[in-house]
Amino acid sequence: MTSSKPEYPYSQPSEPGELIEVADRVYWLRMPLPFRLDHINLWVLEEDDGWTIVDTGLATEATTDIWETLYHQMTDKKPIKRIIGTHMHPDHIGLAAWLCRRSGAVLWMSRSEYMHCRILLEDSNREAPDAAIAFYQAAGFNEEQLNYYRSKFGAFGSLIRGMPNSYHRLKDNDGFIVNNRQWRVVMGEGHSPEHACLFCPELELFISGDQLLPTISSNVSVWPIEPTGNPLKAWIDSCHKLKSVLPENTLILPSHGLPFRGAAQRLQKLTDDHERDLQVIYENADTPKRVVDFFPLIFKSKITHTSLVLATGESYAHLNCLIEQGMMVVKKDAEGVNWYQRV
Repeated sequence: MTSSKPEYPYSQPSEPGELIEVADRVYWLRMPLPFRLDHINLWVLEEDDGWTIVDTGLATEATTDIWETLYHQMTDKKPIKRIIGTHMHPDHIGLAAWLCRRSGAVLWMSRSEYMHCRILLEDSNREAPDAAIAFYQAAGFNEEQLNYYRSKFGAFGSLIRGMPNSYHRLKDNDGFIVNNRQWRVVMGEGHSPEHACLFCPELELFISGDQLLPTISSNVSVWPIEPTGNPLKAWIDSCHKLKSVLPENTLILPSHGLPFRGAAQRLQKLTDDHERDLQVIYENADTPKRVVDFFPLIFKSKITHTSLVLATGESYAHLNCLIEQGMMVVKKDAEGVNWYQRV
């Protein structure tokens, strides 16, 4: 019988910058983050002739200093061969270009994630476009909230050290060899456009990035660039896909939290939680409501300026999913605000 809760073989995380071997020549490397979520787990694969680094951390002085020390230790006898970016978020690829320049290694990444990074870098030098302002105005933002969004637009470029001008594309089910063992790319969607996870059946290891976390649910958002998208369906479909791929004893190596076993149970809870939120939204949409009016139904904590954009994106994701299922309709009023009501 499988356990209903994840099992954690490590009771404590590693110290920042410390390499902990979790399997044969596979290392856990934790880096600090200056946020409420105060860390990210990176993964390092060692071979006789070089290193593979999976994710790089945020482009902060603290992370750069740790990498400066590690870089000299790691490359004293053998080079960094490849740098893999699981997905586009700055805590994952913040120092990818910097490490590529230092080492001469190539960045491996899915096409959608790489191209999205390049688009966001272009946004770093311009004001928030009218379409983005209209997107959040339609959600019910007041002028103060819109001004806060304007002030933060384009921050992506300040969190990463650029992007390499070329990359090696990762596709679903691609394979590569490390230490005579096959690693397979398993793509997920929803949290980001084309998230690359890495599975080694022989070692019973799955580097999950943000696609599967042990205690928190990754944000699943609609963004102004694709306002009618349905990332929540993609997320739920990806959870079902991972359940079919991962054997019960697989050790999950997540980007946040501790390594754990019990993927099937965790994936089921993630899908159950979203299905419950969809049902709660539907049941409470008997009268027209704006996106911001659904916050208390979905989120336990109070939504502040710093969490407003993510909360809005996730609320949009649930509403778009219900619209696509034919359970919800939306009408835009004369002021450009969307009003949602169940069918």
